[in-house]
Amino acid sequence: MSMFEAFALALIQGLTEFLPVSSSAHLILPSEILGWQDQGLAFDVAVHVGTLLAVVLYFRKEVTQLLGAFFRSIFKGERSADATLAWMIALATIPACIFGLFMKDIIEIYLRSAWVIAATCIIFGLLLWWVDVNAKCEIDEYKTTPKMALWIGIAQALAMIPGTSRSGATMTMALYLGYTREAAARFSFLMSIPIIVLAGSYLGLGLVQSDAPVMWGPILTGVVVSFISAYICIHWFLKLVTTMGMKPFVIYRILLGVGLAAFLATR
Repeated sequence: MSMFEAFALALIQGLTEFLPVSSSAHLILPSEILGWQDQGLAFDVAVHVGTLLAVVLYFRKEVTQLLGAFFRSIFKGERSADATLAWMIALATIPACIFGLFMKDIIEIYLRSAWVIAATCIIFGLLLWWVDVNAKCEIDEYKTTPKMALWIGIAQALAMIPGTSRSGATMTMALYLGYTREAAARFSFLMSIPIIVLAGSYLGLGLVQSDAPVMWGPILTGVVVSFISAYICIHWFLKLVTTMGMKPFVIYRILLGVGLAAFLATR
């Protein structure tokens, strides 16, 4: 992997990880159009570290409060709004863990294709549009119930299908359940932390067990570029979603899906 490829892929990962546009759809474009090789396990770990650092740093106040309340609820029996939210985030993480454990290989073998990504970009883009138009936007993330957390967690699990978008699926479900747009985005970002930690740990374990050489230049580039781009992306998305809603991302998803399908059809 060249330094330019590392920079471009890390930038794509950072900008699309937290937007409802599917990072997998964007990461497949360089290989499909430009013929770039797979970035490899070490680089996957690097960009996961970068995006994790971005979301933790951006929500550092919330993360500190939620973690503190979570552990106080365990060891001191204290109940608070922050503790409840922390438990709801933990609950919402479970479906993706179960789905990933049993379905990862099936997805890798049968669903990781450009045609699937083109279709899911369009289908879930239209679903996001319908939900956003009809959203009641009444509650914030602190009103999350166990039932709501599980539904959002199931949406996150389904987002393992390439092209669906983890943030897009979770925000779509949250809007359907009555969250405000900003609350849906915040809950999606916060629940990304444990799932990125788990995914990064899984990839890291694979890297430790692998004999593949590590190219530190692209790795460091991946961490730094994905961190900076993801941090900026989170900041501006939270501002944009409250004023313009999901419409720009819906349009973009549909155009991306149609464009990818057209390219594949003419190859």
